[in-house]
Amino acid sequence: MLSQTTEYALRAMSCLAYDPERLTSTIELAEVTKVPSNYLAKVLQSLAQAELIVGRRGVGGGYKLNRPAEDITLLEVINSIDKVERITTCPLGLENHGSRLCPLHRRMDQAAAGLIKHFEGVTLKDIVTEPEATRPLCDTTRTAKVEMTFGNS
Repeated sequence: MLSQTTEYALRAMSCLAYDPERLTSTIELAEVTKVPSNYLAKVLQSLAQAELIVGRRGVGGGYKLNRPAEDITLLEVINSIDKVERITTCPLGLENHGSRLCPLHRRMDQAAAGLIKHFEGVTLKDIVTEPEATRPLCDTTRTAKVEMTFGNS
């Protein structure tokens, strides 16, 4: 249901959330998230345009979260890449449908509503501090910094 690009964005944002104050280079993020660095650079540009991350160029540069991890929902990340929208009128423009959706589009709208509801209630902090969970594709060497930043929630 989510595109590969969206998953790449979620991986990158999860990794940045482990150490939210540290500038992390595109190369390091690509290595940790297993995303091709050229492609990741484009994903990071989209995240920066959505003001979810900030970057600094040059030696010692990289990217970091623009807001605290507890203030960034997964829905914001998803919408920065592929906006999830409800279906309110017939996407085919059929006059006899108007705002009455056909069974297919009604179910697609219900799925979109469920996706929106679920992901707007999950923050990056939730992802990186979930107890007894495996780390989401991120290098576990960041664990010490996470505990200092978020504590043992």
